[in-house]
Amino acid sequence: MGSLLEHYKKNRPPKITQLTGPPSSKAMAGIDQLLLILPDKVPSTTWRLIPQGKSVQTLLRRGSPGAVPAIATRLQNTRQTAVQVGIAKPDWEEFELLEFARKMVSAATTEKAGTLGIWVAGFKGKDEERILKAFSAAALAAAFVMPSYKSRAVPPKLKNIRLLGLANRIDLDRVMAEAAGNNIARWLTAQPANKLDDISYIKLLKDLAADYGWQFRKLGVRELTKMGAGAFLAVAQGNADDSAAIVQLRYRPRGKSEKPSLTLVGKGIIFDTGGSNLKPFSSMLDMHIDMGGSAVAVGTLIAATQMNLQQPMDCWLAITENRTGPTAYKSQDVVTALNGKTIQTIHTDAEGRMALADALVLASKDKPKVILDYATLTGACMSAVTTRYSGVFTNRPNLHPVLKKAGRDSGERVWPFPIGKEFLEELKSDTADIKQCSPNGGGDHILAASFLQEFVDDKCAWVHMDLSACSRKGGLGHIATEITGFGVRFSMNLIVDRNIVDIADR
Repeated sequence: MGSLLEHYKKNRPPKITQLTGPPSSKAMAGIDQLLLILPDKVPSTTWRLIPQGKSVQTLLRRGSPGAVPAIATRLQNTRQTAVQVGIAKPDWEEFELLEFARKMVSAATTEKAGTLGIWVAGFKGKDEERILKAFSAAALAAAFVMPSYKSRAVPPKLKNIRLLGLANRIDLDRVMAEAAGNNIARWLTAQPANKLDDISYIKLLKDLAADYGWQFRKLGVRELTKMGAGAFLAVAQGNADDSAAIVQLRYRPRGKSEKPSLTLVGKGIIFDTGGSNLKPFSSMLDMHIDMGGSAVAVGTLIAATQMNLQQPMDCWLAITENRTGPTAYKSQDVVTALNGKTIQTIHTDAEGRMALADALVLASKDKPKVILDYATLTGACMSAVTTRYSGVFTNRPNLHPVLKKAGRDSGERVWPFPIGKEFLEELKSDTADIKQCSPNGGGDHILAASFLQEFVDDKCAWVHMDLSACSRKGGLGHIATEITGFGVRFSMNLIVDRNIVDIADR
């Protein structure tokens, strides 16, 4: 089958062609499926440009208000091009627009659509560009083939994307970069745990580092033992071998010796049985996705690299399984983390915060201005905000409005929660510096984030993302698959649009 990287590279993004001016009949003849996006009130001049415009107008009057698509028809050309017509509103928030784009693209790809045409007609320049970018993002996500190990290869739904009727060509570099980041985040998260185990994941990261020009460093069990990374190693000690590791990736666009201004940290629990406190079947079934935080960190680094951002970045990934067995860690074990703090373990299924604790200490050592960490950490966060949002926590409360704004503008919505010393009252221990979690439950997402803060240098602005929206049946935003890759677009908005590195300590 070849390496995982070879497997991933078979997913070549479809070619996107941009055609300005009214589409010709020749251009339409090369399209299998056409998405025609119109405003509430279509100018008469626009109707005259649309093939079979009068027929489409009549069908729209008879259609169901608010339906997506509003109507479906076919052009009377040789290819019998299928047409899906949708009504968009320029004042929609980004999430609404992306959801609309996903539903429209999904309607187009129910039948074979080798070439998808997207025509946004009757909108002003900025509105046209925004809608086209949302639809391009949805089409790139739909075209990506998720991991499949069937005896017959799954063909891509789309081979080509054509943007039609543009007033002017638009810059799609960021859309392409974010799609690449989201796609690999979804692809990694969806991998079965026997295909993406510790060894193959670390090998893939090394291969990606070579491809993208990153520096790669692996801290294995032996080295971590010498360093005293007791929190991470407690989780890893139940593995059948010493394959667990914390991996560092370094992106240095200007010079290898630079210190990072921004550091990404990801929870990479390849499979989570719950450890000695074994999960029930229904809770364990999909625990191959418990490395989703690390996948989002990698996807964000890929998007930043592809955009050639000039900020030096680090990425720390805590990669292990959480197994049961005679060597697995237990409730009431006391371990010492890299920063010297001792931890009383309470529940072995709270392993994510243990693995992240040492990764955050390592991330803090170079004193980056900002640390962003990603983890599928708690069911409590999912209960609090559902799978439509993810929770965010920070040691800089003034960033709460910035985080919410980044969520709204990216279409990956988040909700901030409080953390702080007052919550550590719940984590007081008689035998160690801190309890891993509270045995009483309640507010575990807040307690987990408050625990993690104890392993972050106060000089670093830190944002923790609890990825409750990592997985959602039916998809989310512009993503149609259950595994969403949530976090890449949000992070790029924070980094590029909000400039979080500069504003974090204001």
